[in-house]
Amino acid sequence: MEIIKVKDYQEMSERACNFIVEQLAVTDQPVFGLATGSTPEGLYECLINKYKTKEVSFADVKTFNLDEYVGISQDDPNSYYYYMNKKLFDHIDIPTANAHLPNGNAADLESECKEYENRIKQVGNVDLQVLGLGLNGHIGFNEPGTPFSSRTHVVELDESTRKANARFFPSLDDVPTKAITMGIDSIMESKAIILLVSGKKKADALAKLMNGEITEEFPASILQKHENVTIIADEEAMSSL
Repeated sequence: MEIIKVKDYQEMSERACNFIVEQLAVTDQPVFGLATGSTPEGLYECLINKYKTKEVSFADVKTFNLDEYVGISQDDPNSYYYYMNKKLFDHIDIPTANAHLPNGNAADLESECKEYENRIKQVGNVDLQVLGLGLNGHIGFNEPGTPFSSRTHVVELDESTRKANARFFPSLDDVPTKAITMGIDSIMESKAIILLVSGKKKADALAKLMNGEITEEFPASILQKHENVTIIADEEAMSSL
């Protein structure tokens, strides 16, 4: 793993943006794995600016999001479908058919998981996967204890994850208890990964990732085994290293 130390959140976002711009330049039909939450918002703002200044086009890009909540509609402001449109897709030229998210309202969730895996396989896997780091080491919604061999699946959300996401909902009771997420093995098949880590509250998790053992109790630890991982972390996130 390579780690790039940056000053703050803004610089982290800009460096991540540069990674994607570089991939766009060298790949005919790039496939990006995308994340949600507060961590990648600055990255998406930077990509929108690059598009508006005509530095990049997303017309030939395909994207696959890591996860989606189960049981809330796509037009719910807390769904990741809504988030991705508001934060990125509505502002760039990516064809709607090329932007993929799991369907958390599918009648058959198990079939939806298999279909999502198939769609990723059909495009030859993800070229560059964007990840954030959960306080408990989760990547995607793969909570502690998730087998490293897992593929796209339905997960029961850890209480700490629900509490961390409660700020986006009216109350903790409104936070869904389940989600569909790309599995750990699915994520590890990405050709390259960038892990974005910002803020003092992520410092202990980053230190554990860098210095701890590889264990399913800390899912992100598996990234130590990937051949092409770049961690972009700001000074506060690196304060425990």
